[in-house]
Amino acid sequence: MRIVKLNENTKKNLQSDLLKRSPNSYGQYEEAVQKIVSDVRDRGDKAVFEYTENFDKADINSANIKVTQEEIDEAYKAIDPSLLDVIRKALVNIRSFHEKQRINSWFDSKPDGTILGQKVTPLEIAGVYVPGGKAVYPSSVLMNIVPAKVAGVDRIIMTTPPNKEGKVTASTLVAAKEAGVDEVYKVGGAQAIAAMAFGTESIPKADKIVGPGNIYVALAKKAVYGYVSIDSIAGPSEILVLADDSANPRFVAADLMSQAEHDELASAILVTTSDDLAKKVSDEIDGFLKELSRRDIISKSLENYGYALVAETLEEAIAAANEIASEHLEIVTRNPFEVMTKIRNAGAIFIGEYSSEPLGDYFAGPNHVLPTNGTARFFSPLSVDDFIKKSSIISYSKEALYAIHKDIIQFATSEELTAHANSIKVRFED
Repeated sequence: MRIVKLNENTKKNLQSDLLKRSPNSYGQYEEAVQKIVSDVRDRGDKAVFEYTENFDKADINSANIKVTQEEIDEAYKAIDPSLLDVIRKALVNIRSFHEKQRINSWFDSKPDGTILGQKVTPLEIAGVYVPGGKAVYPSSVLMNIVPAKVAGVDRIIMTTPPNKEGKVTASTLVAAKEAGVDEVYKVGGAQAIAAMAFGTESIPKADKIVGPGNIYVALAKKAVYGYVSIDSIAGPSEILVLADDSANPRFVAADLMSQAEHDELASAILVTTSDDLAKKVSDEIDGFLKELSRRDIISKSLENYGYALVAETLEEAIAAANEIASEHLEIVTRNPFEVMTKIRNAGAIFIGEYSSEPLGDYFAGPNHVLPTNGTARFFSPLSVDDFIKKSSIISYSKEALYAIHKDIIQFATSEELTAHANSIKVRFED
């Protein structure tokens, strides 16, 4: 793992490297994705079936695209009972955390006949995308479905690519059923995003599409945004560990590698005030690489996007963490809660040496769908808020409007919007 002194130049180079991983940097795929999206929009099911046969080698049609109860029952028989038990335990924590995010409609009435408020309404249909093939993550199934369910979404649909036999991974199906999905459809890739964005003969149009995926899925979500809402255009995973000389180098190395194993484009960064810690972490990584199964992916990730940045002071290290705005931020310092109060930009913050990032991925409860590529500066984790919409409520009595009607008329007239002014004026004609 490369060790460099933290300064303005190294920060600039680092941020330039990290931005190269953004889906917005892969314009060469956009034309192919747009073609798929347009084709599905124009031809519906027919296009979906053709792309599924082409990409997934599965014979999917209107009779078998929707997962049946029989297939769900088979999945329950196939899954390891101990994994099912873990899924159910994790669900309790995830549901409990998200239930605290619920907000209610509110109304404020005054004696003069004024009523103002906000009406909170769940979305009608939410679409969840789940990757297939090598990327099988039942934890992501839970994280995407539970907040929609807690929000009160009427109908939650899920799309996921089938294998060559037209089957969906058992753990994916079971996790979806446990979380409360209503329907599951066997389609993946950009064609699945387009199907949920525009609707086909078999797949309903969603109001919002959430869930992770490859570059084609990310760019398809970007292409359909505006026709439908999306959660984000997610980039590769990333972790930043903010540590001083009190940190355990073995723990830090293990945590950095837990994200590096996701993808060769994943980013793992240590920002520390201790040159000695940086060297020990690098040595621990070398030792772990001899043991771990995904060593090739980890090595490539660390080679391209792995850094140990050594800062002169803790304040300088904190400033760097805020500039990088990492998806996951671990704080392993003598006073981690004090440091946490100075963090402005991070998707999820893990405090103390026993709060490692995988705790958030699987079990603690907060959502692991987080902003990437520096977007934690202005985006938040997936939450119940993503599955509701808010309407303003305005009600005035005649007396309440009369008291201010001349002010409104003057405002509208100043903008030369005479019809606006007239709409108020006519209500108080003699």
